[in-house]
Amino acid sequence: MSAYYFARTVEGTLDDAVERVTAALKTEGFGVLTTIDVSATLKNKIDVDFRPYRILGACNPHFAHKALLAEDKIGTMLPCNVIVQDLGSGHIEVAAVDPVASMRAIENESLGSIAGEVRERLRRVVDSL
Repeated sequence: MSAYYFARTVEGTLDDAVERVTAALKTEGFGVLTTIDVSATLKNKIDVDFRPYRILGACNPHFAHKALLAEDKIGTMLPCNVIVQDLGSGHIEVAAVDPVASMRAIENESLGSIAGEVRERLRRVVDSL
């Protein structure tokens, strides 16, 4: 695991991986609030070709509510991002932010336990693929 994310490489297509990730997130109580197609955006905005790369903005409303009650500016760090990118040759990488790492900069002890619970759920999502 890196300092700020955890990842896993799976085989298949990007669309299949996005479906699998979305289903795994749902199992852990998350919904996908946003989907950003980075490759399409870069092509449309600056005419650059980039590998298939999507950012899924995942949110577990119960944990988001707890976090917002503990720290009202935490919305600047929500939702939890999960990336799905095509590495080529049928290899797809799925990576999720480690919320514990992103919360270290905030001096609020109650966020630590919430971030720990979210981390374990996101880790299970990635590990289940």
